[in-house]
Amino acid sequence: MRAVIQRVKRATVAIDQQVVGAIQAGFLVLLGITHDDTEEDVDWLVQKIEKLRVFADEQGAMNLDLKAIQGAVLVVSQFTLFAQYKKGNRPSFINAAQPDHAKPLYQLFIHKMQQLVPTEKGVFGADMQIDLLNDGPVTIIMDTKHKE
Repeated sequence: MRAVIQRVKRATVAIDQQVVGAIQAGFLVLLGITHDDTEEDVDWLVQKIEKLRVFADEQGAMNLDLKAIQGAVLVVSQFTLFAQYKKGNRPSFINAAQPDHAKPLYQLFIHKMQQLVPTEKGVFGADMQIDLLNDGPVTIIMDTKHKE
């Protein structure tokens, strides 16, 4: 499971110009799921994102987490995070999980995140437009198979 986590001042996701998810300060999470991801990957990633301390404290140091700033999360499915691009110029997405495996894990990720912090979402598999105002910018990439 891979996540691109962007610290934002605001973010929205829309389908056909209709907003389906919106947050103020917090994280926009682009979530990619591969074939061998499990609930264990979901649990690890949710815990790491919830506790990620990248918001400024009174001294301006990145020391606060989502709860400390009363932040929220906007989760958008992103199969292209598993693109293979070594050969040629057209990426292959063979490492992205098929919807029958990915969608339940995407939904589980959202459910578990919602239990911890306010969480909005896009629509799995839809053509979405994302509007965001990066904060910093601060962007962190996490991969449950490469826990660095």
